Amino acid sequence: MANDGALRSAIVWLSVIIVLVGISTLSLKKMMITYAFGMVGISGILLPDWDFFDRDFSRWCYPVTADERTALQARRSGFKRYRIYPMRVIIYATIYSIGLYKWWMFMSS
Repeated sequence: MANDGALRSAIVWLSVIIVLVGISTLSLKKMMITYAFGMVGISGILLPDWDFFDRDFSRWCYPVTADERTALQARRSGFKRYRIYPMRVIIYATIYSIGLYKWWMFMSS
């Protein structure tokens, strides 16, 4: 992962949410579920090597060469680095919506 600062800030915000859940529900079980859901959510967005997955599907079986990585980095900078793929957005939105709904139902019970 290239941006450790984003990972650190996401984990800090997750800990704040866990503390708030613990204070409001007084349930260690709900705090642990929140931790697990949050870590899975963070790892699904921040940790994947998007340079690896932004290649052609047929190249996924092979490691990223140094030439490919520098070419990918040179093409993108700043916000252009994270391209929006409709299928990726649909899959993430569906998975996280279902997970968030189930987490909310568990928290409100």
